[in-house]
Amino acid sequence: MTPEQYVQEKAAASGSSFYYAFLFLPPPRRAAITAFYAFCREVDDVVDEVQDLGVAAQKLAWWRQEVAQAYNGQPHHPAMKALMPHVAAYDIRAEHLLAVIDGCEMDLQQSRYLDYAGLQRYCHLVAGVVGEVASGIFGRSQAVTIEYAHRLGLAFQLTNIIRDVGDDARRGRIYLPVSELQQFDVKAHEVLKRVYSERFTALMRFQAERAQRCYDEALALLPEVDRRSQKPGLMMANIYRTLLTEIEAGGFQVLHQRISLTPVRKLWIAARTNWRGR
Repeated sequence: MTPEQYVQEKAAASGSSFYYAFLFLPPPRRAAITAFYAFCREVDDVVDEVQDLGVAAQKLAWWRQEVAQAYNGQPHHPAMKALMPHVAAYDIRAEHLLAVIDGCEMDLQQSRYLDYAGLQRYCHLVAGVVGEVASGIFGRSQAVTIEYAHRLGLAFQLTNIIRDVGDDARRGRIYLPVSELQQFDVKAHEVLKRVYSERFTALMRFQAERAQRCYDEALALLPEVDRRSQKPGLMMANIYRTLLTEIEAGGFQVLHQRISLTPVRKLWIAARTNWRGR
């Protein structure tokens, strides 16, 4: 299996909304974003799939070394072998990849966030930086497009947090800020035991409204001159917002299940966005 085949299979197997947006890119850009996404998945899987925190920390340390070696011309992992031919063309720097690793490492060091500011720091590393790199691969001509990408990445991550409250609770994690749990009088043990209440619904409505504002703010930042090149990001935004809207309409039943859209529906939303341009 070639490195290119490896990252393609990694991206396709994830079933992510991102994958459906990649399909509409020209081959060179599609190859670059697929390799970058595969790298992100590999690092994220260390945290999600390795039970022993010490082993997970060692694996992330290995990835730091791999990034350094890859930028010195000696990649070993197939994801890095597939990515390195594209880093110069799309200004993908080692610091970008190390930031993603830093974000994943935060999951090993803490399972709670005291306030929204702390959560934003985490989101910046695991989603904002990813958005910045992706926007460069898609093609951007304006500096403000980087701000758009960071804001959109934040919206995506907030949506993920809402969708994954139950899954995260099963891992002993609560990404909802402690200060906001207190604001709505939702106890941590209620989330961990996946107990629904009117207070929980109010808390989640607050989370969803903030995520929706982030989408609006991101789209307002995108300059018209870059709108065409950034269509993959707009595809992902429409897919994620559709998911968020469904979660809202269903009364935030996220503690006992992981709500998702079907692959066909994701593909349809991506195709419709490609056709409409927004």
